[in-house]
Amino acid sequence: MALRSITAILLIMLSFSNARADEYRPAFLELIQTANDEFEVLWKVPAIGGVRPNLYLHFAADVEIATPVRGSMVGGAFIERFNIRRDGGLAGTEIVVQGLTGLSTDVLVRIERLDGSTEIARLTAAKPTFVVQGSLTRIEVASTYTLFGIEHILEGVDHLLFVACLIFIAGTGRRILITISGFTLAHSITLTLAALDLVRLPIPPIEAAIALSIVFLAREIALERRDTLTWRYPITVSASFGLLHGFGFASALGEIGLPQTEIPVALLAFNLGVETGQLLFICAIVCCVWIISRFILLLQTTRKGFAINSVTSLDIKASPLIWLQRIEKPMAYFVGSVTIIWTIERTLTFTS
Repeated sequence: MALRSITAILLIMLSFSNARADEYRPAFLELIQTANDEFEVLWKVPAIGGVRPNLYLHFAADVEIATPVRGSMVGGAFIERFNIRRDGGLAGTEIVVQGLTGLSTDVLVRIERLDGSTEIARLTAAKPTFVVQGSLTRIEVASTYTLFGIEHILEGVDHLLFVACLIFIAGTGRRILITISGFTLAHSITLTLAALDLVRLPIPPIEAAIALSIVFLAREIALERRDTLTWRYPITVSASFGLLHGFGFASALGEIGLPQTEIPVALLAFNLGVETGQLLFICAIVCCVWIISRFILLLQTTRKGFAINSVTSLDIKASPLIWLQRIEKPMAYFVGSVTIIWTIERTLTFTS
């Protein structure tokens, strides 16, 4: 019971943390080599409140802007396209993004060369500068994509919220292990199929369906009917909706692409990164449960508690767990309400 009660608190915290999710979309810089000395540049900056944030690219002095900048606005993002030229290519040159300080966003950088090799990086307010390295080794590809997978799952609040709901419903260690294993297997399948372009689905409806999957779990929690298929066999729900979440992971991977020379390594590394991040999140929940449970046990066993009046005649030694249990149903309604809003917002993006 403590596990479900404490997970309820984490569910509310996760819901609040995604209130500004639209403002956290990363900017994207792509450079595709078209000749030995020339690259096509795509610079995509997501709008924040309908306004273009002050994010600007700066190249080294020996990098020449070879074509006029062509600007447009597509899908809530400001797009700039142009070509650059540098003798000998971009290896060793520095790229700087100014304006990241104070913004809740970062920049994904992807460089694709003529030989099909790919280099990726993530720029943040703490690290706004990137030095082009050249072709990555297999180990560098693996470490880069593993880190990207970890970062993606830990920043994907909707995925974490779904996992937290699964943990809440599963309740015990063995059931949690089975349930999360089903989710992992399912999203790994669709992630692989989508990343290899074997299955194609439009992303906006998938994102709306992911939000709707959380609404479904919140409803199951609120109804408190422990005889439903979801409560008796949560793996059926985790595996079914896990297929949807896999397409969501694949869309993030699609933003940076896979290096044509190391596709299996990059795909496996990204998937392992997602699972690692997911495991870290689950471990964090377990640690929180253990710490708070020990605290509650301390309150229950101490003789220094003081009595409080209530309709159930409980004293303070028993009240912490009771109060945790009382927030479970309101938590379900709150999470359901928030995710209904997400569903509507995401639906409007592909119906408007």
